[in-house]
Amino acid sequence: MTDLRNKTCCFTGHRDIPERDRVQICQRAERIIRQLYSRGVRYFGVGGAIGFDTMMANLLMELRRKDLPDIKVILVKPFEGYTSKWSSEQRKQYEALLPQYDKVVCVSDSPSRQTYLARNRHLVKHSAFCIAYCTRATGGTAYTVEYAWKLGVTVYNVAEM
Repeated sequence: MTDLRNKTCCFTGHRDIPERDRVQICQRAERIIRQLYSRGVRYFGVGGAIGFDTMMANLLMELRRKDLPDIKVILVKPFEGYTSKWSSEQRKQYEALLPQYDKVVCVSDSPSRQTYLARNRHLVKHSAFCIAYCTRATGGTAYTVEYAWKLGVTVYNVAEM
């Protein structure tokens, strides 16, 4: 387990990302992903949420197609059907990504607020690195970043670079 953890990076971030910042955030994340890749990181876990998670999943799939073919992208979802309240466009993006994941992990059989926290803890517990987009000191992303720090996970916040 420890060996894979040292080769794994997770992502956490807000749902709402200003359009004007998206390109720069992706560029920052790509730089970090490439640095981690050069250090042997091959597994990348995303939480499948709207916003940052979806941006990073798309970026990872693009990098795999371009020049990092051996990376593995893992979706860790809170429960089946968690996308039911999303817009049709958001679900369409999710459905397009779904077959591209190398592995899908579902942390709970039933929906609840706690399952989202369980998903985030699962991502962090199995990672040595975390790329975050965190602009606030409260909320799920801030909780996940703080949890990562407590576990000794190296956190890169692409909102602050």
